[in-house]
Amino acid sequence: MKKFVLYADKLSLAGGVLSGIMICAGVCLVIGEILARSVFNSTLYVAEEYSGYLMAGLTFAALGYTLRDKGHIRMTFLRSALVERGKVILDLTCFMVGFVFCVGLLYVTFMFFWDSVISGSRSMQVSETLLAIPQFFLPLGAFILLLQFLAECLKSYHALKSKAYAEIPEEAKDLGH
Repeated sequence: MKKFVLYADKLSLAGGVLSGIMICAGVCLVIGEILARSVFNSTLYVAEEYSGYLMAGLTFAALGYTLRDKGHIRMTFLRSALVERGKVILDLTCFMVGFVFCVGLLYVTFMFFWDSVISGSRSMQVSETLLAIPQFFLPLGAFILLLQFLAECLKSYHALKSKAYAEIPEEAKDLGH
């Protein structure tokens, strides 16, 4: 169990790093487009299209990392009224619901990706990008999120079983970490 949780946490971290790389690539692409337009009175033609692909990819790639670091938006009014054991039970329940949701999300995003692979769909833009390439990041991110939900379920279950409620970190009280 500990190995799986460690693996899921590392995979989520890798998704976060990949997301950061995609953000940097998008920024470079936009700066390149600005320079091409202002200095050379030209365009890169693909900046808008590829920055959209990068935005979708980085969003999905970072989902597991955000869950791992307790960064998703949570409704805390019910949680604040519970004792420590109740908080862990509520978290476990929410993680299980999230896991079930992610099974469906993974299925839908994979079928979307696989349809593009089978049909060979291409972008209608100048680049005619094979759409399976940017769509690959959707099921990848959903898979990482699914594993992270399972890891969070295992962490909560372990905390309940061992009565180690302090092992589960609290969310930040302010707006950031």
